Amino acid sequence: MLRILSVEKKDLSRIISIFNREIGRFVLFVFVLFFDSIYFSEHVTPSQIPINILMLLGFLKMYFRSTPRVKESMIYAVFIGFLGEHFFSRGLDMYTYRLENVPLYVPLGHAALYGRIFMFSKASVVKKNHKSVEQVFAIFIALLSTVYLVFFKDVFGFVMTLCVFLLLWKRPKHRLFFFSMYLLVAALEIGGTAFGCWKWPDTAFGMFSFLPSNNPPSGISLFYFLLDISCFYLYTLRNKRAWTRLKNIRQ
Repeated sequence: MLRILSVEKKDLSRIISIFNREIGRFVLFVFVLFFDSIYFSEHVTPSQIPINILMLLGFLKMYFRSTPRVKESMIYAVFIGFLGEHFFSRGLDMYTYRLENVPLYVPLGHAALYGRIFMFSKASVVKKNHKSVEQVFAIFIALLSTVYLVFFKDVFGFVMTLCVFLLLWKRPKHRLFFFSMYLLVAALEIGGTAFGCWKWPDTAFGMFSFLPSNNPPSGISLFYFLLDISCFYLYTLRNKRAWTRLKNIRQ
């Protein structure tokens, strides 16, 4: 039985409203990726300056409207995203950007994505009904990855999706955040590859023939988990006393 059907109408309305505000707005950024599309580069300018400016403005707007913890985590996400993108894209050739670089808007986008999902998952009404939301997200994720596997032979994405479920199997406290991240990353990847902003090879890392991949693979959010874990680790290191007090309170 779908748990979401038993959620009070008032709560469900608030959850949808918060989802639209925190995550729905970020989905609109998918259309901003048009400014780095193949069409835009061929008919207007090949420069990534317009989209970099738009992303910077969006990042600053969100940053100054966020809580201190989210602000701090967003800064960490920018630096970790910058290093991670160079490692996976330029170093391992896991995917390739249109100009074979790492655009400025990408690490800024990672930080904005992290912040939006954090705000959504920490909303009181969402936390109250988290099991219902998680179930809906899990069903959608399973369907998406299965469709990609059956119709696009996306073995790589399907394997990564299985890893997502396995990692979260005994980590119920993290499911809401990472299921939300999976869906938002999927939307971003579908839009970015459709516009030609970046491209994934036909196999995992362009070298593992037994792992055929779609462009994009469905479960790529698995690697975004590294971003979240790194941000969380840096935050706890810098705020050891506050984090220790919080753990003591929970116990």
